[in-house]
Amino acid sequence: MMMDPPIDKLIKKAPCRYALVVAITRRTKELLSMDAEQFGDSGMKAISYAAKEIYEDRIRIVL
Repeated sequence: MMMDPPIDKLIKKAPCRYALVVAITRRTKELLSMDAEQFGDSGMKAISYAAKEIYEDRIRIVL
């Protein structure tokens, strides 16, 4: 099974793994709390959608 986005490239978007996990978790919670029309149409789970946003630089990780 392949992950999309690839985890080895996703890790490079954050200063450390912990920051990446925290950023994905926070964004996932935001997506689940709001009316999820954005990722609902894509057929993806909220956590996958959050990871994809970070990978595509739509969400930036700031410490």
